[in-house]
Amino acid sequence: MRIIISNHSKEPIYGQIYTQIKKQILTGELQAGQPLPSMRKLARELDVSVITTKRAYEELEKNGFIYSVVGKGSFISEQNNEMILERKRKVIEEQLSAAVQNSKEIGIELAELNELLSLLYKEDT
Repeated sequence: MRIIISNHSKEPIYGQIYTQIKKQILTGELQAGQPLPSMRKLARELDVSVITTKRAYEELEKNGFIYSVVGKGSFISEQNNEMILERKRKVIEEQLSAAVQNSKEIGIELAELNELLSLLYKEDT
């Protein structure tokens, strides 16, 4: 498991940990049943507070990405494909909302934004 903490990010450190582990789960890099490092071990590796890693793990567990077994540790949860798609759609919707807001702030019209989205979408295919 690879996590990179950025001191320049506006996202809090626990959020960076949460986001990166979630992404690795959703992309299949981390498989169901796979153990995560202990909170203390991860905190040592990332040079952050145990409280920070604890909060990230709590958020992951609350959102169904991991589960914890007392005395054994935290593990990747089995992911429901339909739930994964819904979560991804929600993320896309949030990102598009931010793009629309930013576009409005600098005066980009809907037609220009649609054109840009079409170009970017076709670029990757």
